[in-house]
Amino acid sequence: MASIDELFRKPNAPSSLTTGKRKFETPDAQAVYKSAKTSADEDVKGSRTNGSAATVEDGSDPEDIEAGPELPPEDEPDTDDDEGRFFGGGVTRNTRQAMDYLDSTDAADYIEEKIDAAWARRLASNLERKIGKNAEQRARFEGQPQKFMQSEADLDAEIKSISILTEHTEFYGEFAKAGGAAQLVSLLAHDNTDIAISAVQCIAELLEDDVEVEEDDRDALTEALVEADLISLLAQGFERYDESADESDRQGVYHSLSILEAFWSSSIDMEKAATDDIIKYLLKRIQTKEDGTSQNKQYAAEVLQVLLQFSNQAVRRTIRFGGMDIFLELVSPYRRDDPASNTSEEEYANSLFNSLVCLAHEPDSRQAFLRGEGVELMLIMLREGKMSRGKALRVLDHAALGAGRVVCERIVEAAGLKTLFGLFKKKLSILETENLLGILSAMLRVLPGESSERIRTMAKFEEKDYDKIAKLFEWRNRFISNVEKVNVDVARETALLGEDAPEEKLNEWDLRRIDSGMFGLQTANVILAWLAAEDAVARAKISAGLEAGGETIESLKANLKKQLLELDQAAKADIAEMLHALIDAL
Repeated sequence: MASIDELFRKPNAPSSLTTGKRKFETPDAQAVYKSAKTSADEDVKGSRTNGSAATVEDGSDPEDIEAGPELPPEDEPDTDDDEGRFFGGGVTRNTRQAMDYLDSTDAADYIEEKIDAAWARRLASNLERKIGKNAEQRARFEGQPQKFMQSEADLDAEIKSISILTEHTEFYGEFAKAGGAAQLVSLLAHDNTDIAISAVQCIAELLEDDVEVEEDDRDALTEALVEADLISLLAQGFERYDESADESDRQGVYHSLSILEAFWSSSIDMEKAATDDIIKYLLKRIQTKEDGTSQNKQYAAEVLQVLLQFSNQAVRRTIRFGGMDIFLELVSPYRRDDPASNTSEEEYANSLFNSLVCLAHEPDSRQAFLRGEGVELMLIMLREGKMSRGKALRVLDHAALGAGRVVCERIVEAAGLKTLFGLFKKKLSILETENLLGILSAMLRVLPGESSERIRTMAKFEEKDYDKIAKLFEWRNRFISNVEKVNVDVARETALLGEDAPEEKLNEWDLRRIDSGMFGLQTANVILAWLAAEDAVARAKISAGLEAGGETIESLKANLKKQLLELDQAAKADIAEMLHALIDAL
C-alpha cells in the first residue's frame, strides 16, 4: 500500500527556496475557461463538418432562399427566457435569479473579521482542533491513509493560514500564550514530513527579519517556541530530511536554518541554539561534497558563523568536535584559487574564514591551530593568495592576541617575518593594515626580551636604515586624517542634536571612528612606543617623524595615556599593564 507521504505529496507542486511557499493545487480558472471554450468550438465545427453539406437544389428559386435565422411566428409563445439562448443575454431566467440572489446575500452576509486578542486566541484554538482531529483519525484509521488524508490537508491549510499573524505582530504574545507556539513546534515531529515542513516554514515566516514587530512581541513568541523544545526538534528534522531526493526536504532544511539565524535578531541567548546536535549537523553539512555550492550548504556555513560569533559555548563545542581541523581543510583550496565573484561559493568561503577567526581567537584552540599547520597555511595565503590574503591576516591577528605566544613563535620559525614585512610594500586596505599591525604589536608584546624570536623581529625593523618606521608613519598619518574627519562630522552632528543624543547615535559615531582606522592608529602608536623604548636609533627616527607632524615623544605618551583611559573594562589586565610599562619607558 502507498505510504501517506506518497499520497499526500503533490508530485507536480511547484516549490522554491526563495519564496518557500508550498500550497495545495487549486483549479486554474483560466484553464477551465479555455477548456469549455474549446469544447464549444469543437461542437460547432463538428456540426459543420460531420453533418450534411448545405446545397442549393436544382430548380429552386434563389429568391426563396432566406439568409439568417427565421423569425419566430407571431402566434408562437416567447420561450427565450425559459429555454432559448439565441435571442437573450446568454443565461436563463433561473440562472439570472440565482445570480441576483447570490449578489444580494454576499453583500448582506459579509462581515469583516475583527482583528484583536480574541482573534489571535482563535487562531491557536483552531490549530489545536485541527491537530486533534488529524491525530484522532490517524489513530482510528491506522494503515488506511486515504481515510485521514483530508484531515491532513485541512491541517496543512490551517498551518499556512497562521502566516497572517505577520501582518498583526502585536498579537504574537497572545498567540503564544494561547498555546499556538507550542502547537506549531509539536508539528515538527509529525509523521508526515510535509506537515512538519509546513510548520517549519510558518515559524520561519513569523520570525523573518523583514517582519515589522516590536522587540517585546517578538521575544514573547521566540521564548515560547524555545520553551516548547524547538531547538531539539529542529535538530531531529535535519536528520530526517533527505535533500538529495526531495525538493520539499531541501526547503525544510532552508527554513530550519533561517529559524536558527533569526535568534540573532532577538534577545534569546544564542547559547540555547548552540546545542551539541545543532553544531554537529552544521559541521557535517558544510563538509558535504557537492557539484558547486548549494544554497543550503552556504546557508549552513553562514548560520554556524553567526553562532560562533555570539556564543562562546558554540566555539568550545566546535573545537571539541574537531572544528579547527575541519575549517582549515575547507579553506585550504583558497590558498591560491579564488571563488567566482557574486556566487554562493564566495559567500560560503567568507563564512568559513569568519568562523576560523572566531575559533583562532579562543585560547583553547591554539594548539589545534598549530597542529593543523594553520600558521603555515595562512602564510602561504599571504604570499600567494588574492581574496584569501586579507582573511589570512585577520586569522593570524586573532590567533596572536592574548596568550598567543606560541603562535608568534611559530610565525618566526615558519619564516613568516619575511612574508609579514614584505606586506609593507603592498597596497593594503585599512582593515588589512590594522590586522598586520595587530600581529606585529602582539609579537612585540609577548615574545621574551632576550629570545631569538624577538631579536629577529626587531632586526626586521632595522633593515634598510629603518625604512619600516617611515611606512609606519605613513599609515599613522592616514589613520589620523580619517579619524579627524569623522570627529569633525560628529562634532557638527552633536551641535545639532545637543547633549541628549540618543544611545543609537552614540554607537553609530563609535562605529564610524572604528571604520575610519581608530584601532590602527592606536596600534601604530603602541609599535612606535615599543621601538622607541628598545632601540636608541629607532627612537631618534621616531622623534624626527613626530616632529615632522608637529608632535613630540610627549605627544606619543599622551596618546597612550588616552588609550589607557578608554580601555574597555572587559579588556585583559595584560593590555593595561603593557600600556603602563610603555608610558613609563617613554
